[in-house]
Amino acid sequence: MYDFDKITDRKGTGSFKYDRLEKFFGKADLIPLWVADMEFETPSFITDAVKKRMEHPIYGYTITDPAHAKAICKWELDRHSWAIQEEWISFIPGIVKGIGLAVRALLSKSEKVVIQPPVYHPFHLVPEACGIEVARNPLIELPEGGYKMDLPGLEALLESDSSCKLLILCNPHNPAGIVWEKDTLKELASICKRHGITVISDEIHCDIALFGHKHIPFASVSDEAASISITFSAPSKTFNMAGFASSFAVVPDKTLREKFFGWMEACELNEPDIFASIAATAAYTHGEPWREKMVGYIEGNVLAVEEFCKEHIPGIKPVRPQASFLVWLDCRALGLSHDELVNLFVDKAGLALNDGAMFGREGNGFMRLNIGCPRKLLIEALEKLAKALKS
Repeated sequence: MYDFDKITDRKGTGSFKYDRLEKFFGKADLIPLWVADMEFETPSFITDAVKKRMEHPIYGYTITDPAHAKAICKWELDRHSWAIQEEWISFIPGIVKGIGLAVRALLSKSEKVVIQPPVYHPFHLVPEACGIEVARNPLIELPEGGYKMDLPGLEALLESDSSCKLLILCNPHNPAGIVWEKDTLKELASICKRHGITVISDEIHCDIALFGHKHIPFASVSDEAASISITFSAPSKTFNMAGFASSFAVVPDKTLREKFFGWMEACELNEPDIFASIAATAAYTHGEPWREKMVGYIEGNVLAVEEFCKEHIPGIKPVRPQASFLVWLDCRALGLSHDELVNLFVDKAGLALNDGAMFGREGNGFMRLNIGCPRKLLIEALEKLAKALKS
């Protein structure tokens, strides 16, 4: 019923992942395993919903699909045991854009944003572009691989610098694929509440928890978390529909909600385009069977990467993701400099991945691999990498 092995030609379709290869990597003949969208066709129940609306010949000013907020509430309750109210929800024109909007709405130029690197690079790029200084609370690398939060370090940072007013949390974590535990999130909320910190929780990968892990929404862990949180999410990663700006924010606290949503409404940034809410509603209404099959396929791809690296590229150790279709490759045992590592992947192997350094200096020696693709393509890429290493 669902063909995740199908290879679809995306070149020349305006795909950032394909049609920007030359701009960012200097060559176009690479296997693109970088930008975080998948190679699986967007499910038919989404395209059918959009086509149905397209049958009407007028695409004028449009209100949000009335079923949109209800579908989000049901999805969050069914999938993540998080009971939210419709009035807590607002459309945002993308999660990275949402970060920019929140920074503009909530912070003054003298205040700072806290991030936890290695982490998704717009977390520092967006505030810095808005003239906001970024403070770093790096994750602690674990001996067995993966990371934990440095919560004592965060406490010390906030005690020493009262200008920190906003923390951007990656939950689940990108690039390492961590599903944060409830106790960690509760302690994070307690520290931030104590120091007057608002937390933006980017939960865009929440529906792709793997190998029995369960995503826990930050705002759901305690009353403290709910009172300080802005949660950003979207169906875009789960259902491969990033081309629709279908993200949303959930803000339980009335005062924080009125401040943030009021600013967006004043700028007319709180309404989706004509198709976004229709596509999102279809995804959350009909998407669970497809999501389950997709997650199972991604788990198979994770295992395939682990097995291949163990047998053919022992110098590269994949960090098993607990969520998402991204694999954090630890390449430090190869003994290469950053430039040499990038050269290995791009010029020798013909692969386009995100290099770890873009996620912070803690990512030096790592590469981020997008495995949201047919397994045949993934194995072909790994074989090219193994061949490049041997040569």
